[in-house]
Order: sequence, then C-alpha cells, then structure tokens
Amino acid sequence: MNETDGSRVVEFAIGGMTCAACSARLEKVLNRQAGMQANVNLAAERARVRLSAELGEAAVLAAVTKAGFTAAVVDGGTREREKAAKSRLYRREIRRFWIAVALTLPLVGQMLFMFGEHAHQNELPRWLQLALATPVQFWIGWRFYDGAYKSLQGGGANMDVLVALGTSMAWGFSTVVTVFGLAQHVYFEGGAAVITLVLLGKLLEARAKARTSEAIESLIRLQPKTARVERAGRWVEMAVEALMPGDIFLVRPGESVPVDGEVVDGETSVNEAMLTGESMPVTKGAGDRVFAATANGEGAMRCRATGVGEHTLLAGIIRMVGEAQGSKAPVQRLADRISAVFVPAVCAVALVTFAGWWWYSDQFAVALVNAVAVLVIACPCALGLATPTAIMVGTGQGARAGILVKNAEALERAEKIAVLALDKTGTLTCGTPQVTDVVARAAGRDEALALAAALELNSEHPLARAIAAAGSGFAPEKVSNFRAFPGLGVEGEIAARMLRLGSPTWFGLDADPVIGELQRAGKTVVVLAEGAVVLALFAVADALRPSSREAVQRLRARGIRVVMLTGDNLSTAAAIAAEAGIDDYRAGIMPGDKSAAIAELKLGGGLVAMVGDGINDAPALAQADVGFAIGAGSDAAVEAADLTLIRSDLLGVCDAIALSTATLGKIRQNLFFAFIYNVLGIPLAAFGWLNPVVAGAAMAMSSVSVVSNSLLLKRWRPDN
Repeated sequence: MNETDGSRVVEFAIGGMTCAACSARLEKVLNRQAGMQANVNLAAERARVRLSAELGEAAVLAAVTKAGFTAAVVDGGTREREKAAKSRLYRREIRRFWIAVALTLPLVGQMLFMFGEHAHQNELPRWLQLALATPVQFWIGWRFYDGAYKSLQGGGANMDVLVALGTSMAWGFSTVVTVFGLAQHVYFEGGAAVITLVLLGKLLEARAKARTSEAIESLIRLQPKTARVERAGRWVEMAVEALMPGDIFLVRPGESVPVDGEVVDGETSVNEAMLTGESMPVTKGAGDRVFAATANGEGAMRCRATGVGEHTLLAGIIRMVGEAQGSKAPVQRLADRISAVFVPAVCAVALVTFAGWWWYSDQFAVALVNAVAVLVIACPCALGLATPTAIMVGTGQGARAGILVKNAEALERAEKIAVLALDKTGTLTCGTPQVTDVVARAAGRDEALALAAALELNSEHPLARAIAAAGSGFAPEKVSNFRAFPGLGVEGEIAARMLRLGSPTWFGLDADPVIGELQRAGKTVVVLAEGAVVLALFAVADALRPSSREAVQRLRARGIRVVMLTGDNLSTAAAIAAEAGIDDYRAGIMPGDKSAAIAELKLGGGLVAMVGDGINDAPALAQADVGFAIGAGSDAAVEAADLTLIRSDLLGVCDAIALSTATLGKIRQNLFFAFIYNVLGIPLAAFGWLNPVVAGAAMAMSSVSVVSNSLLLKRWRPDN
C-alpha cells in the first residue's frame, strides 16, 4: 500500500514467536527503528510495517533477525509455503510429543504407587529416572531453551524463559541429589511432565489457531484455477492468472465465474452467497456484472473480463480480511502493557516464593518446588491470544456474511455507535430512480426529454442516469461548453442554446405550486431552463429499499439515533424520512457539507457513524468515527469507509453492529479468563497449594481455552 508521503506498508510473516511477550517485544524493537511503524500480531504470525521512503524491506528483516525471530515478505505464495511448513512442523512435534509421553509415563506412573508404608520400595531407581528425564528435558524441551536464549539475547523475556527456568531447576536439583546420593526426594517427574503437558498445549493451540484462519482459506479455495477463454474463434482452457482485462470467457452451467467481468450475451442466474451472504440467486443478462468465484446456475454466458488477478472483488475481500485479522484492536493495549512486564514480574514472585518458603520451612526442596510451580503456571500466552483470535474469527465470519472489516479498531467501535447518519440515495433508497412525471412548459415533452438526456448523458449521478435513461430513445444531441455545479446541476450548449438542468433552488422556484405538490409526494424535481425560461419539469422518484424501514427499527431498538442526510429539498426528504420511520433528517445538504454535518453530530457526544455509497459521501465516511460503505457504491466510498457491506442493504449495518457486539463479547471473556487464571493461579502456586505438574497442565490449557472460546464465534450468523 503506497501512501501520499512516499511511505508504504509491507506485511511480513514472522517465525519464532511463542507468546504475547514475544510479539510485544518484537513490536517494541521495530517501533524503535527510525522510519518504521509496526504492528505485530501473535495469532496471525504477521507484522505489518509502515516504512518510510528511504527504508527497504532489508532493514526490517535485519531488525527482526537481531531480535531473535525470522521474517519473510508476504507474497502470493506465502500462505501455501507457510501451510506446508507448519504441516511438516506439526507432524514432527506430534512424534516428539509421543516420545515424551513414553519417557514421562514411567516417571509419573510411579507416583501412583508411592503412598503407604512401602512407598520408597516402589520408586524407580534414581539413575533410571535421570535417564528417562534427561532426553525430555534437553531434547524434547530444547525448543524452550532455544526460545529463551533468543528472547534474552533480544533484551526481553518470554514464556520459554519461565518453562526453561522452572524445569531446569527441578531437573538440576534432582540430578545433584541423584549423583551425590543425598537423602532428598527427586522431582524428575515434575520437569518431564511439565514439558510434555506444555508441548501438548502448544499442539492443541496450533490446531485451534489454524481453524481461526479458515475463513480466508475457504475464500481462496472458491476461485477456479482455469478459465475457458476465446482465442481466434476457439475456446481454449487456460490458467486464471493468464487472463487479461478485455478477454472473452465462457461460463457454462454449474461452473464458477473465474474473474470479474461483464456479461456480453446469455441469460442465467448466479449464486452470489459467498459475497453477499444472500442465498437467493441473482438473474444476470447482457450488461450485468459478474464476480469471481460466484456460482453459475443452469444457463451459459459469455463475459468480458474487467477485473483479473489482484483486481477482482474476491481478491479485495481476501486482502481486506487479512489486513483486518492482522490489525490490533485498542482493547488489546492493556494486555500488551501487561505482557511487556509479565515475565520479569513472575520471576520476581518466584524468587520471593523460594526465599519465603526456605525461611519458613527450612527445607530447600519445598521452597524449590513452590518456586517452580509459580514459574510454570504463569502464562502470558492467553493474554496475547485473547484479542487477535477473536478478531480473526469475527472478521472471517463477517466476510462470509458480506461484511468486510477494514481494521479491528473499526470493529470494536461499531458496538459503541450512538448516532448513525444515513445518506438517502442508494442507501435508504434503491439508488435507481426513474422519471415518473414530465411537466412540459415552454417546450414539448419529447424535445425536453431529448435535451435533458443529452445534458445528463455523461453524468454518474443517479438522478442524471434516470433522466438519461428516459430520453435514451432520442438521437443524442451534441453538447459543448459543459459545466457541472455540485449540488445544483449542470449547464451546456446544444445547437447554440445555453441550457441549464438542476434543482429548483438553483432557479429560485422553491415556491412553485406544481413543484411543491410533486415534492410532497416524495419525488425529486429537476428543472430544465433556457436562460430565465423554464422548458420543463422532471419528477424523479427513488423507491425506498424494502428492508430500510426494518433496519431503521432495529437500529433504534439498539438505542441508536438515526439521522438522514440528503441534498434533496425539505419536502422530498420529509416524505422519504416518514416512510423509513426516521424522525431526524437534514435536507438540502451540499456534497461538501456532509462532512461538516458529521462533525456537528460528533459535538453532541457519543460515537457517530455514517453510511453512504457515493463519491460525495467519501469525506463524511472518513470524518465519521465509523464509516459504512454500501458495496454497490463507488470505489472512493469503499476506500474511505471502515466497513463495507457487499450486499446493498441497510440491514447489513445491523448485522455489522451485531458482529461487533459478539466479537467484543468474546474478547472480554477471553481477557477475563486470562487475567483470572493468572490472578488465581500464581498466588495458589506461591502458597504451595499447586504441584508443578498440575501447574503445567493448567498453563498448557489456558491458551487452548482462550482460542477455543474464540472459535465459538463461528456460531454467529446474521439476523436476516
């Protein structure tokens, strides 16, 4: 992504992070570098870095390597390479885990027989215990030593430091007792069991984390690999990557559309559920747009490619979902601050525990066991995974429902919206107005339509398209000296006649009784004039979307104040607002003033959101605390918005807010579990009420429980 100041954002795949302390330290290291602004995501194993114009990717790679991690620039093949590498690593770790189980079971199993009067007779020979525990400690557990070394080398401390320190203390003490034949109990089973259980936790966590990115994986799998393309009058099957804009391709019954395009000929129905979440097929004919990965029905169609490669709507969705999953919600800042000091604090608590118990019990072994329990039970992983895993699942579910989230911060804010400002045309209404009345005055009906259509022929405004469509049956007139006046209308010269076409206000006709009657009926009036002479009046009506009234009711039921903003006159605005069930509306707002209207609404307190679809809505969408772009709208609106609704339906806003509520609920639950786990677990271990083995099991399961709780978001479905 290129920025106006010459900076750019580059995404890196990061290897070697094991817990929240790792991601927090790496983010701190990168942000200390001149010209870098970084965001590191533990769950996604990604770093998004904004680089100044003077810096290259090599500077980031060097900084990451120096911090003790690995990095690679993310490209089109990164996901597949990562998937293959993780699969190999997972299989290797599974084998190591079962070897660890085989070596640890005899050590743990002996504990079942070490009760009663013959306890010591059932104990395994200590040299055998040493032989069993040592491979687990230094071979199976080498990953913890390696991670701890790299972490300390980079100037920080992570979970690996706690595990390596705690288990090494248990193994070292037991080895000294064994070698010198001291009359002390040994704790080989404690260290071996902790390493085995933590390894099990890591395997379960990796498996659960893989499921959090299923949404992107399923989107990637949707796009066909090949397309049937027309070449010299013949149909040739070729790779989708080889298609160019303008190529003609064939989509047969039951096939998926390979790239974005426009139907040249043929009629069919297309299932666009993967984009919009809407299960009803959409009828397609000549001139209609089709999108990559949507499923064709029973008809065949020839299409012209308009968007290929990274320029398809599907590629944009995948890119946007990936960016959202890699972004960081403000709610995570507290967890990040805690993680940064967590490991040193735990080491201090363990040291105090050791000293306190040695002084209290005068038994070195008891003090050691309790200090090891403190080190082992503490786990910053749960804190680090609490937010990103929920964000990953939530944004993935949103994408499946046609809700694209640009960043995690927008998803968090959506839940707190107090005021929602709505554009009228194309948002509340269908956005495809039609001319309903032609009131001829100084010109005949056909002449007026022909002149008006010629003036509006090249305009993209919905009202202009309606007038151009109404006059499409006439031979187009040549227009010269054309000028557009935003919010007022257009003027141009046709056959030496200087004509103006625009709002009644522009001509000072607000008091005209005919215009007033049409406006009270909820119609927009456009005036055609030659100088001071009014040639005709055109009444244009844009029907309210069938779902708009229900959406407004749902929003108000949530306690959200709904405000309609429109450039239409007061009478038309009042009619549409009444039909939609909106009490608060602002009429006659010029395109440039919508942003000012949002700023004014923000002065009233509370978060203000904006829903729009046109280019003129882009400044207001950017000004709002949360911007929603209707998916059928302009690229500028989609770019300025925080959330994009692929389906052009206001109910999508209700669904997006519901998704925000569900996701934030999971984040709060996860953070509560993570905090409570450590708040309760560390004191229990410090007071000697937790065996290191039990502490290791609890620590291993804490991260798994947080990720599993996030996965429950997969049950979320839109209400409509």
